[in-house]
Amino acid sequence: MTVALQGSLLDLADAPAFRPIGPSVRRMTLTRGAWVDHLPGWLGGSGLLFDALLSELPWRAETRQMYDSVVAVPRLTCTYDGSAGLPHPLLSDARRLLSGHYAAELGEPFVSAGLCLYRDGADSVAWHGDTIGRGSTQDTMVAILSLGAPRALSLRPVGGGDIVRVEVGHGDLLVMGGSCQRTWEHAVLKTARPVGPRISIQFRPKGVW
Repeated sequence: MTVALQGSLLDLADAPAFRPIGPSVRRMTLTRGAWVDHLPGWLGGSGLLFDALLSELPWRAETRQMYDSVVAVPRLTCTYDGSAGLPHPLLSDARRLLSGHYAAELGEPFVSAGLCLYRDGADSVAWHGDTIGRGSTQDTMVAILSLGAPRALSLRPVGGGDIVRVEVGHGDLLVMGGSCQRTWEHAVLKTARPVGPRISIQFRPKGVW
């Protein structure tokens, strides 16, 4: 399946290429020791990677129990724990660059990659923190490479508070760090606007889900 994407001014490269994280990344300091980094257009020429992942990965439809019914999870997923490598060389490059840039703060490398395919505006992920494993008690990071249609990542403090929205576009990098997974929640909410497909690649350290 091939989808035509309208490239941004930051995605004019003929071949995919990452730009340096350090000089241009913007950090938003939240409350309770949480923060979010955002780097628009981190991967230039990212349409080629989007097409490859969309057409070649073994996307899986999941279900979950909700009260007395079994319902479809509103997105497709594909997970790599890192032990057998990642499904595309550019994802391995991204993981290596992230591990290098954030080594001093994180103190360990990124290992796994979880991918989500949001097919349209009806696909979503509900409010949550990545608190399975060490994220429930320790500061950590989750780094997201976004490909395809722009979608807003919404964040709110655990227990309630003002919602912060970050519009994440094609080729963008977004990193949630510090206490973000246990003191804030995040979501990709449904939208009635006509939007195309989006692939989110989430890089995590060992033991964080």
